[in-house]
Amino acid sequence: MPRQYEAVYIFDSALEEPAITEKLNRFHALLPQTGTDAIAVNHWGKRTLAYAIKKRDTGYYVIANFKAEPTQLPEFERAIKLDDGVLRHLVVVNEHDYAPVRDAADRSAEEDDE
Repeated sequence: MPRQYEAVYIFDSALEEPAITEKLNRFHALLPQTGTDAIAVNHWGKRTLAYAIKKRDTGYYVIANFKAEPTQLPEFERAIKLDDGVLRHLVVVNEHDYAPVRDAADRSAEEDDE
């Protein structure tokens, strides 16, 4: 039975956004999805790290929400660990339903309707 997961990636800030997107597509290809269970990806961008990781002071943060079978996670996490561009990652079970990521314009339009 598929479960909801949330993954946080911290990429090397020297990577450009197209390279990061290509890596994410490669990782997420290991998680077969149906049309209704699309992977929601939120790019947070470059942020200063609280402490140096692999001698880097900044990292590019990405959050992804997806559904997957627990048996698919070992190969998924193995691929992430083998990638030199990923400084850190964390995959956790998300027991709450996630909504697609909305930007500030969507939220302000929704508030105006009220």
